[in-house]
Amino acid sequence: MLTYRGKTAERREIDLMAFEIKRKFLVSDQDWGSLAPGVTIRQGYLPTRDDVTARIRLAGNEGFLTVKGQDRGAGQPEFEFSVPSTQARRILVDFCDKPIIEKTRHRIVHRDRTWEVDVFHSDNEGLVVARIALATKDEKVDLPPWVADEVTADLRYCNVNLVKAPYRSWGGHGGS
Repeated sequence: MLTYRGKTAERREIDLMAFEIKRKFLVSDQDWGSLAPGVTIRQGYLPTRDDVTARIRLAGNEGFLTVKGQDRGAGQPEFEFSVPSTQARRILVDFCDKPIIEKTRHRIVHRDRTWEVDVFHSDNEGLVVARIALATKDEKVDLPPWVADEVTADLRYCNVNLVKAPYRSWGGHGGS
């Protein structure tokens, strides 16, 4: 039995692939901060091919293994499975590229849509990114007042790239 996106299924039933479509924005101020509690996330990336990303994540006390394919313009194919937290911790320490991404994720509802605001720590301290999941790449989104520049297309803001070139190393800290 496998757990995929919160549903338990036999291995043969896991042949449909989800597609992740999202937009990312820098956060312009702290007005969102009191809107929602957060969950601590530690995640690392396993060495793979250039067109595949394999991530292990601890979100609170829950572990997840996520495998993502190359972005195809309309989104990114993705599989996500539950992993026992003890195994997720061990994989983070023993197998993942360093540094490990550390952040606090807040879920905030704005105009009936749930935004995720990631406040990064450690080597990516100072970076705050808001993201919204979309049903289609052309979906219209009402932006909250606390978002600023869109960074969806800027690959530096991909978590896997924040391992290779942490935000603190950018000097002047980014800018679009």
